[in-house]
Amino acid sequence: MTELHESAAVGPGGAYCSVFPDRADAAAVARSFSHPGTRILEHASGRPWLVGRWSDDEIVHARAGTSVALALIGCGDVDAATLRRTANRLRDPAALDTWARSLPGSFHLLACVDGRLHVRGTASGLRLVFHTEIDGIQIAATRADVLATALGSAPDPAQIAVRLLWPVPHPLYQEPMWRGITAVAPEDALEVSADGRRARHTRWWTPPEADVSLAAGAPKVRAALVEAVAARTRRGGVVSCDLSGGLDSTSICFLADRSPARVVASTWPGRDPADTDLHWARQAARSLPDVEHVVWDADASPLVYTELLAVDDLLDEPTIGVMDRSRVLHHLPALAERGSRLHLTGIGGDHVAWCSEAYYHRLARTRPLFALRQLRGFRALWQWPLGGTLRALADNRPYGTWLADAGNRLRDPLPDTVAAGLGWGMPPRLFAWMTPEAEELARTALRESAERAAPLHPDRGLHSDLEQIRSCSRIIRQWDHMAARTGVPMASPFLDDRVIETCLAVRPAERVTPWQYKPLLTAAMHGIVPEPCLRRSNKAAASMDAADGLRRHRGDLMTLWEDSHLARMGLVDARTLRRLAERPATRQLRDAVLYSTIAAEVWLRSLTGVTHGPASGPK
Repeated sequence: MTELHESAAVGPGGAYCSVFPDRADAAAVARSFSHPGTRILEHASGRPWLVGRWSDDEIVHARAGTSVALALIGCGDVDAATLRRTANRLRDPAALDTWARSLPGSFHLLACVDGRLHVRGTASGLRLVFHTEIDGIQIAATRADVLATALGSAPDPAQIAVRLLWPVPHPLYQEPMWRGITAVAPEDALEVSADGRRARHTRWWTPPEADVSLAAGAPKVRAALVEAVAARTRRGGVVSCDLSGGLDSTSICFLADRSPARVVASTWPGRDPADTDLHWARQAARSLPDVEHVVWDADASPLVYTELLAVDDLLDEPTIGVMDRSRVLHHLPALAERGSRLHLTGIGGDHVAWCSEAYYHRLARTRPLFALRQLRGFRALWQWPLGGTLRALADNRPYGTWLADAGNRLRDPLPDTVAAGLGWGMPPRLFAWMTPEAEELARTALRESAERAAPLHPDRGLHSDLEQIRSCSRIIRQWDHMAARTGVPMASPFLDDRVIETCLAVRPAERVTPWQYKPLLTAAMHGIVPEPCLRRSNKAAASMDAADGLRRHRGDLMTLWEDSHLARMGLVDARTLRRLAERPATRQLRDAVLYSTIAAEVWLRSLTGVTHGPASGPK
């Protein structure tokens, strides 16, 4: 039996599972997925259906006779009796998706109907689904590394080269890190035939039409957020919340205060004297007399790049979230001592309550006078040059062409922000320390992807919104796994599908404007968050903490490149990286360009030198 690495231990919030057809040959395969500490949920036949790890609070399941079995893993705010009634009525898994879309929360939905499997995650990408074929049987899982372990696969160098891109564009960031494993797009569900031999992807989610006025949409956003927070707080106890002083976390904190739970609000002040977050957090706390407000020592807050050499989380893909891992997790044990069973964040508010300026590429054609007035404001707000703005508006390249062109310009300087703001996104780049071998692998992947790639939506604004939501969710997905090890799981209500849908339904011209900061969330929280807090029109950037972290931890970066896995794979020049670590103030290190390289290196380090569960890496 494989010995599990200690980071495989799962606290609340760290659930994962593999899914098996109701067949004898699938049961034989399932044995290799069972390790000490794993749990099994069986088919009516007694054969394994779900194998993995979860706490009792994270799963609800029900059965209707021998033909229907249902399970929700995560936060679904539904009890077993309700799920049983649903199972008794169920004849078609498609009807199950319609029902589940009405539920608040964030969860994996798993069903077996007359032997057919139906597995899906969330439209946000916070909960993903993968599958592979083992001994002729289709096996699904909520983590790619679980399948990689069963296959005995090593990470694919081509995928590692792709993850060195900054940023990684759609759809390349969806690809698993191992060959032989297929990712299911967030908007799709996986269906496996009763004989376990055939798998297909079926569309279960499409974004809403953005035709709702802000006045009509704000109450719906408010209701969705109320339900999202209630799904986590309804059973009381103690919960903690970020209270950064920004509108997103402040909104979540005030909504939690209306629940049966006792709330502990957590504020990390910034080191920058110009940072006003603490002022705004204290102003909000004065209107929360029943909330315990904890203000941590700013100097005790870990900097960006802290403890990179100590990262041992077993993740199924590299994530730039390792840069802030220590900052995100540092306060959770202290909050656990105060009784917190769950930590709520405002993460995702920037991605759903605001939206991309790229909508104005279309609005400039459909509402030119309105768009011209707004674009003048954006130019002043973001310092967009006139020439660059006109070129971006005139760029009508389809997504596949844009992606192919990006593959031919990987060594170019980063473009003006207006090109990304009004286009399909920031085109990917490789940097000086990345080798020609890495460039060739990445260029090939981009070229092959461009031949078949379609945007997430024909409107580049909605494409950009969805891509940003999913890119954020992939980071939070890994932070959630990290947090589970501390015993205080994290939850981000803004990333619930119901919240995302209500926000995306509001007309983009009213959601994003140069004249008002987050008008949709401001309107939605009117009467809940005090008016002075709603009038805040900026947020802290924490750039000083990042710069200080780069200087203070340059020794760790030097160590990282001394015996670099990426260098041994021929993907980076370790000497160039060591020289950069010696000069952390160099202009070459602006714009977080090291993040993707560090993320890949740290991920490879975590896979080697130890037998892992749930994933094994190359030895």
